[in-house]
Amino acid sequence: MSDGSPSFIHPTALVETDRIGAGTRIWAFAHIMRDVTIGAGCNIGDHVFIESNVRLGDNITVKNGVSIWEHVDIADNVFVGPNAVFTNDRFPRNPHTSYDPRATWIEEGVTIGANATILCGLRVGRLAFIGAGAVVTRDVPPHALVVGNPARQRGWVCACARRLQPAPDGRACCAYCGRRYTIAPTGVRSEP
Repeated sequence: MSDGSPSFIHPTALVETDRIGAGTRIWAFAHIMRDVTIGAGCNIGDHVFIESNVRLGDNITVKNGVSIWEHVDIADNVFVGPNAVFTNDRFPRNPHTSYDPRATWIEEGVTIGANATILCGLRVGRLAFIGAGAVVTRDVPPHALVVGNPARQRGWVCACARRLQPAPDGRACCAYCGRRYTIAPTGVRSEP
């Protein structure tokens, strides 16, 4: 969370935008193109590339070696693991004869594991957890845990990122933090 302090840009980073929130840190050899918006309190690791027209919310961590291409929108409090990749064209060819970019939406609180690939045109729901190395080829519901290539849902996760163990009555209590949920085929709902 940002404390209102000024942003920090490492001397070797190439930053072509001035839309950077307070307290954001951009580290060595990152390249942030023009027309990128980065919120407050973010941490952008070494060798990250962010293409024009990307929007990052507040309090986002983008670890080293990540590529985020145009038409990707990432909400607040997201973690993007090392070397994760986003795409923006489902059927790329060279030379570009049929460039057809698709928007990708990463909702609040999502975790994306190291080396995961997120295909374009998808929505990853709030507080979902994408396992390391997963290749996400379709929308991910909120609180879903997805792993593999192609990524398949293997359960549900708590807001604290721990896997939920559903009980036969359709409820779950996180053994780590104690939050309670109702789990149904349509998704997860937090209980008071």
